[in-house]
Amino acid sequence: MSILSPSDSMDAFSDSPLSRGCSTALLKGEILLETRKHSAWGGAVTAQMYLPSSRSLIWPQLTDYPRWVHYFPDVIRSEVLHPPDALNQGCKRLYQVANKAFLFLSIQVEAYLRVVEIVQQQIQFRLEKGSFVDFSADLSLQDYADGTLLTYAVQATPTIPVPSLFIEQAMQLELPANMRKMRQVLCGG
Repeated sequence: MSILSPSDSMDAFSDSPLSRGCSTALLKGEILLETRKHSAWGGAVTAQMYLPSSRSLIWPQLTDYPRWVHYFPDVIRSEVLHPPDALNQGCKRLYQVANKAFLFLSIQVEAYLRVVEIVQQQIQFRLEKGSFVDFSADLSLQDYADGTLLTYAVQATPTIPVPSLFIEQAMQLELPANMRKMRQVLCGG
């Protein structure tokens, strides 16, 4: 299935037969996923899901960053390092630790992230330093049917050289389950 861009509206989305299939799939609870190569040792993925709640109800939960340990089981620590101030122009800094398993290798990764929020629309995560050569993620929200379409796009290259094929496969296997868990926690069921 194809991924909707955050700029697609419900009207434009429902115009093509393929899009109607995606719309039905989203409303039935499916997670739409698209992986792509990011670098020789990295991967990128975009996932979308429908949440039967308004952005105004979802937003405060998403920006409660310590709560992310409940959304993504591999994330074992998530904390805001200091509150926003004038020097950071409202940006937050976040520290996250995750346990990751690739093939027969189990590693712990960490990331110091700069977080930029556009209220009830988008959260951007950019790597300051950590266990990655590069890491960025964008989470966006848009009104969709009677709820919200959440789009989560992430690209990363770990410092440990793992072929991108393995990274992409891990993302394909893990992210849908993580997104379902996120929906369960966000929607309280």
